[in-house]
Amino acid sequence: MTRHFLRDDDITPAEQHEILELATSMKADRWRERPLEGPQTVAVIFDKSSTRTRVSFAVGIADLGGQPLIISTANSQLGGKETPSDTARVLERMVAAIVWRTYGQDGLEEMAKNTTVPVVNALSDDFHPCQLLADLLTIREHKGSLAGLTVAFLGDGGSNMAQSYLLAGATAGMHVRVACPPEFAPAQSVVGDARAIAESTGGSVLVTSEPDEALQGADVVVTDTWVSMGKEAEKAERVATFGRYQVDALAMKKAESDAIFLHCLPADRGFEVAPEVIDGPQSVIWDESENRLHAQKALLVWLLQRA
Repeated sequence: MTRHFLRDDDITPAEQHEILELATSMKADRWRERPLEGPQTVAVIFDKSSTRTRVSFAVGIADLGGQPLIISTANSQLGGKETPSDTARVLERMVAAIVWRTYGQDGLEEMAKNTTVPVVNALSDDFHPCQLLADLLTIREHKGSLAGLTVAFLGDGGSNMAQSYLLAGATAGMHVRVACPPEFAPAQSVVGDARAIAESTGGSVLVTSEPDEALQGADVVVTDTWVSMGKEAEKAERVATFGRYQVDALAMKKAESDAIFLHCLPADRGFEVAPEVIDGPQSVIWDESENRLHAQKALLVWLLQRA
């Protein structure tokens, strides 16, 4: 059966661990795995602009012996005359996998149901699971392990990053705390799924409106832009609403003294994060950015050869 990666909980705790272990070994020996030798082609589709996703997938596919085919929906039939299911049936005759950075999660699910090749969510409005693999890899590198660590996410609790942290963090056995305004809380269904996972992994889930409650004793502090793509018209309102959730030096002092700071980038410096934090000694954002390459390569190897 073809496996897909559309949400962070599409993989089990054991599978998540396997992929992260594979990423670590492949980072140490960058060209050891060549499942796309031929070269085989991977379609990488973009509805949204991108830097890290585009570069990391293009380079990673090439590292694996393959050929990345970068497709913009502005220059294709997908999203216009053609449905995701029809596009999937066309692409599966020619490519080894499909990677899609898009808006609605429903399009990814439709595509996955109608193809025999793996479909990877490179970002949707609901989840950002490839970024979380990179984040977990980064946390492992700096903290040694994941289970039992406390991670605090401050900002938009309904964002794809917050929701992915709930699912992926619970899968890893972490204690995930999301601090956000009540009107920007994560979807209840996602919180419920994360809590159910945490019951089996020893992790926990907390959603609070109080930043201090999330930060107390945190090993990892995370934020993301307050104004995601498509929300630009709401910037003034969002900045006013999220002001007290900024990660600044005072916020970091409320976490553990050796806490690390992560941000998936791009960052709006001076808004969700203060410059002294993102450029400071606790920031590991450049490791995190590089690890998109290694985590996604491991994911592709796993989907193509080991799932």
